[in-house]
Amino acid sequence: MIRRLFLLYRLPLGILLLLAGILVTYTTGILISWILFLLALICIFTHFFLGPLGLAQTSLEQGDMEGAEAVLKKVQFPGLLYKPIRATYYFLKSIIATTRQDLENAEAYMKKSISIGVPMKEVQAQAYFQLGSISFQRSNVKQADEYLKKAVNIGLPDNESRAAAYLQLASIAMTRRDFRNVRLYHKKCKEQKPTTPEVVQQLKELDRYIPRMPGTGGGRGR
Repeated sequence: MIRRLFLLYRLPLGILLLLAGILVTYTTGILISWILFLLALICIFTHFFLGPLGLAQTSLEQGDMEGAEAVLKKVQFPGLLYKPIRATYYFLKSIIATTRQDLENAEAYMKKSISIGVPMKEVQAQAYFQLGSISFQRSNVKQADEYLKKAVNIGLPDNESRAAAYLQLASIAMTRRDFRNVRLYHKKCKEQKPTTPEVVQQLKELDRYIPRMPGTGGGRGR
């Protein structure tokens, strides 16, 4: 709780410390007030340079989209954030926009995050996966295919993300009647052993479709 309050209210605290430092300077001198100036500098600098991104991430992990959005709105000047943190800021903005089905802004934020430079490969892979999913929802199949393949090649960090990526790649291959790759991505998706209900349900639907595809025993027998 104390950490949360500090991260949210560093700027007003820094201003108060700065004013207190000025007051103490005029009353007792700089020998004591420099401590207040130092603390004020730390508060103000970390507010603009680091921001409260950790709180936004925690809120997102807890499914509190409104809380995460409220925290991100406290970042008045994202251009001043430390570069990797700025990339994370736009990454989180994209996630929130996606949940609100604001796909145009979600895509723009994620592209901005990638252009700034995502430091960790796992996060970079997640960023391309997110872009691929957005493009897929916007029916930009070619772009979705490129982004999803890039995400898989970089290395998605968990089985659920990999399964979802392979499932979308299978769907794209299906629209192109590329049945060889449908079977390939179907197999790779199953190898991940996903547990997310939505992915499991879509995988079951694909399981039922595979035997009816041309080039399989069921397809030839019809």
